[in-house]
Amino acid sequence: METSIAKRVEIIIESPMESRLTDALSEAGVTGYTVLPVLGGSGRSGRWSREGQVSRAGGMVAVICIIREELLNGLLDAAFKVVQRHIGVVSVTDCQVLRTERF
Repeated sequence: METSIAKRVEIIIESPMESRLTDALSEAGVTGYTVLPVLGGSGRSGRWSREGQVSRAGGMVAVICIIREELLNGLLDAAFKVVQRHIGVVSVTDCQVLRTERF
């Protein structure tokens, strides 16, 4: 089966910033993404968990997009404008996809 190379971008950010980030991605030409809740983790500030939290305000989400390489710089510029002043991590990896026309 034939695959094509694409970029997978994963952005972990505070839940209240989700709509600001997804709006910025849309403006950068990103047509699809997936948002997942992040249950916990560990970082510079130590371990954390959503356990016991009653609202989304203290939580994190992961926004994942798979895009064509030519959209990457615009996506990163848009994401950085949102992430730079908040807790967040952006990672980019190469991936291979089937059905290239969807990306």
